Amino acid sequence: MNAVEIGGLWSVFRSGGMEAVIHKDLDLTIRRGELLSLVGGSGSGKTVLLRQILGLTQPLRGSVTVLGKPAMQLTHRGAASRVGMLFQHGALYSAFTVFENIAFPLRELKNLPDDLVRDAVMVKLQMVGLDPAQAHKMPADLSGGMIKRVALARALIMDPPLLLLDEPTAGLDPDRSDAFCDLVRSLHRELDLTVVMVTHDLDTIYDISTRVAVLADKRVIVNAPPRDVIAFDHPFVREFFLGGRGRRAMGLLSPSVQAG
Repeated sequence: MNAVEIGGLWSVFRSGGMEAVIHKDLDLTIRRGELLSLVGGSGSGKTVLLRQILGLTQPLRGSVTVLGKPAMQLTHRGAASRVGMLFQHGALYSAFTVFENIAFPLRELKNLPDDLVRDAVMVKLQMVGLDPAQAHKMPADLSGGMIKRVALARALIMDPPLLLLDEPTAGLDPDRSDAFCDLVRSLHRELDLTVVMVTHDLDTIYDISTRVAVLADKRVIVNAPPRDVIAFDHPFVREFFLGGRGRRAMGLLSPSVQAG
C-alpha cells in the first residue's frame, strides 16, 4: 500500500465571482518510506496540496487517499496518530509552554494518565535534540531552530507513520538548516517514516530527498529521484534547478547523480 495516492485532482478557489484553478487533473503517488520533496513556483498550490492530504481542504474533484483511507476521514479524532504536520513557522500556541504544546494532541484524547503524557513528551524532546530543561520555556523564549524542533516533537507525539513538513528550514541560518536536515534524515530512518516536504531550499532538496515531485502547469509534471528531475525538459525545471543557485547547490549531490 502506498502512503498517499492522489488521482484526477482539481482544486478551484472562487471569490467575488472569479474562479482560479490551482490544480487540474493532478496525479501523485507517494510510496511508503519515501522522503519526498514537493517543489513548485509561487501559486502552484504546494501548501494547498498538503492541506488536502491532511483532509483540511476538500478538492472540487478527484480522490486523495492517505494510508489506505480517504483523506477527509483524517479530520476525525485520532488523525494525529496517522499524520503529523509541521507548519512553516511552527504554529506553537504562544500561551502554552513547550511541554504543553507537545502534549496537546495527547491531552485531546482525555483519557491518558499524566505520568504517561509526561514520559511521552520527554521522550520526544530528547528525540528532537532538546534538553528536558526546555520543557518549561515559553515559545517567545525560543530561537527559530528550537521552535522548529518543538513543533516537530509535537508532530511526532502520536507516532504517526506519515509526516508532512511545510518549508521546514525557512528562516534558519545554514548551520541550523543543516542540523535540522540531519535530524529529519535520522528520524526518517529510525522511525520508518514517510516524509513529504514542501520546500524551495535546493540544499535541503539535494541533501535528503529520495524523490522530488515538481508542481507546474497545475499538475505534477515529474516525480522522480533528483538526478532524473534535473534532466527533465521543462522551463520551470531549468530555471529552478539549473540556474546559478541550482548549480551551486548541486555540489551536494554525488558525482554519479550530477552526471545523471
